[in-house]
This record gives sequence, C-alpha cells and structure tokens, in this order.
Amino acid sequence: MARTPTHRTTHRGTALWCYLTALVAVPLAGVGVLTSLVAVHTSGDVGSARRAESAVRAIASLDAVRTAAEQEILPTLALAVIDDPTAATALGVTPWMLAAARGTAADGAVEARTATDAAVAAVPAGSLGADVVERVAADLAGLRADSDTGQVRLEQLYLGYLGVSNDVMTAERAAAAAAVSEGVPARTARAVQDVLTIATLAQDATRQTPLYLGSLFAPDGALIGSRLAWETGWLSYTDAQRQMEELSQESLHTAWVRLRDSELVTQLDALVTPATTAGELTADVGRLTELLFRSADRDAALAGLVGTAVDDVRALAAADREDAAAVLRRTVELGIGLLLVAALGAVWLGRTVSRSLGLLAGQATRISEGELVEVEVHGPREVRTVSAALGEAVAGLRRIQDQAQAVARGDLDDALLNQPLPGPLGEVVHASIRQIVTSVRQREELQFALAHRATHDPLTELPNRAQALTLVTSALHRARRSGAMTGLLFVDLDGFKAVNDGHGHAAGDTVLREVAARMRAMVRQGDVVCRLGGDEFVVLVEPVETERDLMDLAERLIAGLSEPIEVGGLVQIGASVGIAVSRDGGADADALFAEADTAAHRAKQHGRGRAEIFDDALRRQLAARAATETAIAAALTDGGMRLVYQPVLDVADQHLRGYEALVRWVRADGTVVPPDAFIPVAESSSLICDLDRWVLHEATRQLAAWRAASPAVPGAAEPTMAVNVSGRHLTDRRVVADVADALAASGLPPRLLVLEVTETVLVDDPVAMTHLAELRATGVSIAIDDFGTGYTSIGQLRHMPVDTLKIDRSFVASPDPGQRELVGLIISAAHTFGLDVVAEGVEEPVQLERLRAQACDLAQGYLLHRPLPADVAGTLMGALPEATPAS
Repeated sequence: MARTPTHRTTHRGTALWCYLTALVAVPLAGVGVLTSLVAVHTSGDVGSARRAESAVRAIASLDAVRTAAEQEILPTLALAVIDDPTAATALGVTPWMLAAARGTAADGAVEARTATDAAVAAVPAGSLGADVVERVAADLAGLRADSDTGQVRLEQLYLGYLGVSNDVMTAERAAAAAAVSEGVPARTARAVQDVLTIATLAQDATRQTPLYLGSLFAPDGALIGSRLAWETGWLSYTDAQRQMEELSQESLHTAWVRLRDSELVTQLDALVTPATTAGELTADVGRLTELLFRSADRDAALAGLVGTAVDDVRALAAADREDAAAVLRRTVELGIGLLLVAALGAVWLGRTVSRSLGLLAGQATRISEGELVEVEVHGPREVRTVSAALGEAVAGLRRIQDQAQAVARGDLDDALLNQPLPGPLGEVVHASIRQIVTSVRQREELQFALAHRATHDPLTELPNRAQALTLVTSALHRARRSGAMTGLLFVDLDGFKAVNDGHGHAAGDTVLREVAARMRAMVRQGDVVCRLGGDEFVVLVEPVETERDLMDLAERLIAGLSEPIEVGGLVQIGASVGIAVSRDGGADADALFAEADTAAHRAKQHGRGRAEIFDDALRRQLAARAATETAIAAALTDGGMRLVYQPVLDVADQHLRGYEALVRWVRADGTVVPPDAFIPVAESSSLICDLDRWVLHEATRQLAAWRAASPAVPGAAEPTMAVNVSGRHLTDRRVVADVADALAASGLPPRLLVLEVTETVLVDDPVAMTHLAELRATGVSIAIDDFGTGYTSIGQLRHMPVDTLKIDRSFVASPDPGQRELVGLIISAAHTFGLDVVAEGVEEPVQLERLRAQACDLAQGYLLHRPLPADVAGTLMGALPEATPAS
C-alpha cells in the first residue's frame, strides 16, 4: 500500500555541523592544547623558583647556626685555658688576673650559647638541613657538658666544635646545590656561590684565634697547639681571602675590600701572622689581650657580610619566583585571549554562513515569548527539519494555550480541560494540566487550612491568643460606634496540673478538648470562646446588657467545668473566672485582657472555683503593679538594687563553702522593699530576666573581687556563689549567653557558679531542661531550690542535669517525725545519685545536730549567718581553713 506524504518534500542542503566543526573545533582545540602545554611548563618554573627560594631560606638559617656555634669556640677554649693551673705561668700574669678574666669569658660563653640555641630553634622543622641541625644540637650539648665539667682535653674540645662547624657548612653547601639544581638564573646561582665564598672566609677567620692561642699554651704534641696547625689554618684563611676577589656582586666585593683594608682586619692579620715566632707571641701579653678583643669584632663584621650576601640571594630568589609567576599569568592571559578571539571568529563566521538559522531563532524567540507565530520552512536541511518540528510544536502549544487560559480564568470545570493532546508528549502535557488543576484545588484548600491554623489552637480548634486579640479589638471598635457594653471572661482552670502529673499529657489533652466543647455549649450564639494557651481560656461576650449577665455566665461555666471528665478514669477540675467590662469600647484590647487576668488572679487568691469582676480596687492594684514594674526597671539602671550574701557552711565543720546571692531593693528615700513585694511583679513580665542578668553580673563580679583580695589557699575548696534563676528566664533562648557573658565579664571560673532553679520549672517546661543541660555543659553547677515543695519524685533525679538539692526550710523546721524521716530519705537518695544536699532555713542548734547526724553536706540559715552585706561577707573569705595535708 502506498503511503501518502503529509508534508511537502524539501530540498536537502549541506549539514550545518560540517560548518560548525570546521570553524570552531579545530582552532579552539589547537589553541587550548598549546596554552595548556605552555602553562604546565611555566607552572614547573614557578615551582622550581619556590623550591629554590626555600633552599635559600635554609642557607640563611644554617649559616646563622654555624656562625653562632663558632662564636662559642673562643670563650669555651678561653675558659679551658684559664682553668688550667699552668695558665698563669704560661701567660706571666698573677692568678687573680686570670680569675677576673674567667668571669668575662664565662659571660661570653653563656651569651654565645644563648645565641646558638636561638639560631637552632629558628630552623624550621622539615626544611633543608633540619636533620643536620638536630644532630649538631645534640653534639653541642655534649661539648658544653664536657667543657663545664673539665673532662675533655683542649684539642678534643676544639675538634668537637670544628666538627659541628664543618657539618653545618656541609649542609649549607647541600642547600646551595639544591637551590642551583632548580635551574635558577645565572645571577642567582652566582649569588649563591658568593654566600658560600664569604661563609668559608668567615669560618676560616673564626678558627685563626683558637689556633693561634693553642700554639702558645697547648701542650706539645697536641693538634690544636702545633705551629703547623696554626700555619695551615693561616694558609686556608689567606686562600679564602683570594677567593673573595671572585665575588660576582659588585656591592659585596666593595664591602669586602672596605673590610679587608680596614684597620681592624689589617692589624688583626698582622697580629696572628705565622711570621712571628712562638716565643715572641708568648712574651707579648698586650698582643694577646688585643687579639681576644679584636677577633670577635672581625668575626662579627664577616658575619654581617654573610648576612648581606644571604639577603641579596633571598631577594634574587623571590624575584625569580615573581618573574616565573608573571610569565605564567601572561601565558594564561594570552591563551585565554587567543581562545576568545578564536571563539568570536567562529561565532562571526557561523552567523554569516547560516542566516536562515537567525530567522528560525527569531521565530523561536517570539514563540518563547508567548506569540504562537507561523513557522517558515527554508534554509539548510537541519534548519528545515527544526522548522517543521517547531511548527508542529506551535500547533500543540495552541491547544495547551487554550487549556491554560481556562485554568487562568479559574474555570476548572471547563470541558476543554478534559480534551487530550495528540501523541505521547501530548499525553504528558495533558496529564500536567490535570495535575495543575488538582494542585490549584489543593493549594486553595491548604491556604484555608493554614489560615485556620494560624488563628486557631490545633488541640481544641478554638481561636488562639492572636485571633482572640483581633476579635476583642474588632468588638471594641463596634462597641465604640454603638455605645454597647462588651464583656471578657478570663477562665483559668484549677487542678489541671494535677491531671497532667497524675495521668499524663494525653489525659490533659483530653480534658482541654472536653473543656472547650463544654464552654462552646454554654455560651450564646455569637459569643466566642478562645484558648490563650495552657489551661487559660477567654470568652468574648457582646453585646452585654448588665454585669449580672456576665456573672451568671461565669457561674454556669464554673459549674459546668467542675463536672467529672472521663479520661480512662474520672478526673475533676475546677475554674476561676475573671470578668472585665468595657462599657463604651473606650478601653483597648490589651487593657481588657490585663483587667480580666487580674480579676482571675484575685478569684484564685480568694479560694478558687469562683468569679471576680474587675473593679476600682483591682484597677488600683493593676496601676500599682505597673508603677512597681516601672520602678523596678529604674532601680536596675540607677543603682537601687543591692545584693546581700548568706553564707553556706559545711555541716560537719561549719567551714565556709559558698554564698547565696539575695537581691534587695532600696528606694531613693531609703525605704527597703521586701522581696515578696517586687519579685512576683518582676516574674509576671520580662523584667525578671533583666533582674536575673543584673544579679548574675553583680554576684560573679563580687566573688571574683573577693578571690582577688584573698587568694585561695592551695588545696582548699574555694567558696561558690549561688544565684537564683527564674523559670521565665530559664526558658528564654538567651539564658545560656547571659550566664556566659556574666562569667566572661567577671573572669570567674564556671565551676564556682551555682544556678538555683525551682523543681516546678523542670517539670513544667522541657525547654528549661534543655537549657539547664547546656548550662551544666559549660561547667556551672545546677541546684534544685526548695526541693520537696513540687511534684518531682526522688526517682526523677537520676535523669535531671543537676548537682545539688536544697531541702526546703519547711521540712528542716518541721517538728513532725515523718517529715524528719523524709529529710533523711532525701539526703540518702541524693547521695546515691551523687548529689550534694543543702538544708535551708536552719535556725535552731537541734536542727543542725539532726542534719549532721543525717550526713547532710551543707546548710544555711539564721543560726549560722544572716544575709550579710558585701563588705562583711567578704571578710569570711579570709577565714578559710588551710588544706589538710594528704596522708
């Protein structure tokens, strides 16, 4: 069967890849390979220059070691000669003169050894010659020991130092050979040779004085004392001088000529020339003295010349490295430039060869911009093929466009969306359209769910605190326009914590859901029940006819919430309700919430399970609370807060073991505000965090000051400083940083700081437990304060990040035998878990004796010490007992 073509046959042209391959691939590949080869070669030059520079640095450090070691020879040999009993006779001087000279020689030897040790230590580990330096350092240590004990002969001592010098010089030459072997320029190689030439001269010059002195005083037959050794050394020295005439650097040669012709060198050379007989030299004591003083000056001058030569070589090596790096950069830049030129040429040629491709690109661009144009089919074969395919794609895109427009209109039920597109690709695209439709519907549902979650409590589905604030604000705006009365009931559950502790959090969640359901059922349609968090709810009531209506609703809520709830067993809770009223919408939402909260607190204080209306008395109380908060904030900045310190003593021996910092507020008129009057106010706001930070800084600073004034006795336990940290501050994410800042500012070691927290904080908030673990990891100690008054069981202690238990004063002072036995049980259990125990509120001697019998560790209370001002408490630091010597 013949196949009918569906498209018009087009003429076949030359394939486009032929042009592109010829125009782009060959030149770009050639330039790239050439650039890579040159760059690799130049990189090798850079590496060689770096290694040569490293070898030059090794020459410098090795020459410093050699020079320093040679400077030890003369004073060391001088000490050996002076300590020889025959030295005075040989020199023709009195013994006391030799004794005076010995002090000078000893000082010179110490100074020379110090310089040698410094030069050895300056040699980098792993550098060229480092192994030689390590070996000669051991040799020098042996020579020094032999010299100090006088157990070595003069010629052995000299030959030992000579061997050290020769070893280091050999290492210098090896380093120079390594530098030259890296293919450095000729000028650098000549400069390296200059360093060796000058170093050889300096080495031979340093040996002249010991050989000269040895020929005078050493016994016959000794190598160092032979005239032949002296004359041989002189020949080496004069030969090295002749080698100096071959220095390649004019500046070094000029410096050498100036030094050679100087009065110092000419006179010293004349002084030690072998032309003079030994008898004449021995008789001339003045020449000996001059020799000892001027020889060191000449050696120092030659060492300086060596240093100048080394600096020149290092500068040349660094310049070589920079030159090699510059060549590498230029090579890479040239290669990149050639590549760019070749690429640009290829692009230009490609554009001129295939204009039809540009037309196709223009059409494709218009299509990519959303304009579905008709595609013209002409040009080379590949362009024609692409044009035909693009035309078919445009037809398919028009179908997709129609379906996309339906989605954009939001007409997700349009029948067009159900029409499939032809071909496998059409199936995929159509599936994508359907997926988009599904995703849009899911997004709308998710947006609704997210909006609901942002404004509602996930457990009870009631509006949350933020939404409650918004609803109350809107209600007050409506009341402001209408003049109607608006009521807000603050419902605080009673006994809910006991449900959580006794039955678990799952049971607590069940109770909260049941409470929400009962409250919704008991309010009018239009009134709103919201959950603020925890066990706190509010009810927004609008409009309100009379305050009696609000009180009736509160009583119904209390009665309804007091009914038993099934949670796998019956539990019963209650409720305390605070009522706030806005009669004309004049109050803002925050004030209305604060009034209802205050009324609820009064309901709890008056016995729970009741309702209270916010009245003028509560308004005055709220205003007083606000005034107190303002005054607390001012006291923290103007110095109104004070700390007193109650000592904590060892129960066994009543020695001081620490302090507890207690805050006191002294107003400007001298009135002392009791802690019970301002601490609860601070704890109800973020002020407690500011107060905690102030106490932390002041207490740590004070203990640090006491320690500085009374240094610790070695072996004695240093007193600690205990600081109370509130539950609000402990759950604050900044608490760890606050403690670290206080310790850093005071310089107090973390081990001397004890943070006291109440056990209810640990039970109620997991974040507090996490922060305590982080704080304990920094080194501070953690104490549970008022232990026994909360719901913590003894068994929970093993899992808590704590170090100390503080037994509440109510247990310590109780006359009940059962309470006393409980105290003993707590102490025993704490010791089992490795915890220390502090008894609070010890006020009677019998209490202290009972605690001692129960093996309690520490105690505090009025019987021992009342809280003391800083100047008095600090005096106790000076009475610390001395440490008992270890047996």
